Amino acid sequence: MVQVREADGSVSFDVRVQPRSRKTAMTGTEGDRVKIALQAPPVDGKANEALVRFLAEELGVGRSSVEILRGETGRNKTVRVYGVTREKVEAWLASK
Repeated sequence: MVQVREADGSVSFDVRVQPRSRKTAMTGTEGDRVKIALQAPPVDGKANEALVRFLAEELGVGRSSVEILRGETGRNKTVRVYGVTREKVEAWLASK
């Protein structure tokens, strides 16, 4: 079960990315992490940019509202999204 934490007008949760995938999409969960496949390669921050763009689009916020807190260079990351509620993120997770 993915743990979505809410504080100070933002939510944070853990993700595991799979760069160089066929398409960019949420593919499920892995333990307490959201699994997200990214078309972008893990080079020059392109996968991180793709992750921020994907989450912003999926959650209906601007790209500046999404930040990577931990894991910039690895597959396991913690992200924070401003301007959404825990309920909205949990509904998004449940819809996939």
